[in-house]
Amino acid sequence: MSEPRMKIVLVTPEIPYNTGAIGRTCVALNLELILIKPYGFSLDEKAVRRAGTDYWQYVNLSEYDSWQDFLIARNPQRENLFFFEETGAQTLYDADYQQDGFLVFGCESKGLPLDILNEMEDRTFSLPMLDTRVRSLNLANVATAVIYQAMRTQLGG
Repeated sequence: MSEPRMKIVLVTPEIPYNTGAIGRTCVALNLELILIKPYGFSLDEKAVRRAGTDYWQYVNLSEYDSWQDFLIARNPQRENLFFFEETGAQTLYDADYQQDGFLVFGCESKGLPLDILNEMEDRTFSLPMLDTRVRSLNLANVATAVIYQAMRTQLGG
C-alpha cells in the first residue's frame, strides 16, 4: 500500500493553461490531479499540453462526471476536504492539512458552487490579499501556493 498523498481537485475548470500548469505541479510533487466535469476545454487541446509541456502524459489523472460522482466514488472524510475560495473565513495558514487530504478549487470565473460551499463553510479557506484593488488571484498560482503550504505542514517545516 502506498503512503497517503494529498490530492488536487479542480471542480469544472475553464482555462486549459491553469489545468496544465497545476498538472505540471502535481507531476513535480507526485500528487494526483482530480478533475470534475464539465470542463471549459478538451483535455486533448494543445493549450493543456503546452502548459504542462511534455509532462502532461505523466499526470496521475482521475476524472469524474460530477461532484456527486466524485463523493460516491472516493468517499472522502469531511476532515480531509479543504476548499479554497476568496471568501473563506479562514486562511490557508489555519488549515490542519491531512496527508491524504483533498485540496479543492473551483472554476476560474465562478469559484466553487454554492451548494458545495454552503455545506462546508468550516472547511473553506482563502489566501490573504492585502490590496483590495485585486479581486482575485490566478487559479494556478493559488493552487501552487496552497499545495506548497499544505506540504510544508506535513514535512514539519
